[in-house]
Amino acid sequence: MRALVLGLALTLAATPALATPVSLVPQPTDEDGVVTLGELFDGAGQAAGVRVAVRTAPTVVLDAAQVQTIARRNGLVWANETGIRRIIVRSGGGAVGTPARTPATATRGAATVEVLTYARSVATGQTIQPEDIVWTTVQSHQAPSDGADDAEAVIGLSARRPLRAGAPVRATDLTRPQVIARGDMVDITYESGGIRLTLRGRALEAATVGEPFRVQNVESGRTIEVVATEPGRALAGPAAQAARTR
Repeated sequence: MRALVLGLALTLAATPALATPVSLVPQPTDEDGVVTLGELFDGAGQAAGVRVAVRTAPTVVLDAAQVQTIARRNGLVWANETGIRRIIVRSGGGAVGTPARTPATATRGAATVEVLTYARSVATGQTIQPEDIVWTTVQSHQAPSDGADDAEAVIGLSARRPLRAGAPVRATDLTRPQVIARGDMVDITYESGGIRLTLRGRALEAATVGEPFRVQNVESGRTIEVVATEPGRALAGPAAQAARTR
């Protein structure tokens, strides 16, 4: 019994029983290039000086799950009840999730405006990561009319063509990542009225998630249209129409 009590006491001591609940700062900012828990959370207390990331550009995008883990390790509990996936920290001002951008059309009289730009050069087919894009202040006449204004929507897309560092992000630059390449072997599922069949086919063209494409049934040689759902997989029949996004 004594050993059981001692073990329980040690377990309680090792759990975050004294962890401090904290809330995310509505508009995280950083002044010196080192992002800390105190700059991200209200009530960080003694953990306020713990470094989370280094900012080398006007903005830095943090993975919310990683921030949550760092906070937990340092005695802070962030519930993240709204399900934030990324935190954007800016120098002198910022926002949670996707930062607001003042459209160039609304600031024609202003000398400068902020636009989303590429932090590095991106090759064709590469996927845009949080660290690949930053908000940059430019002369208002340099802001493109078709510039992307939603950082969250850009992350995870892939480049249609080579993109130059410093260039503004345009909607036409990017597309959803390709999950099926021409010539790939694809597992196809047909579902309808409780019936489920599977077959194998060879992709006759490339496709992204939710995009229809043609495959050739390896057994019958017939060509059918299916919809890509993930790498190497697709749907046929009524279920395919529900999965179709374009």
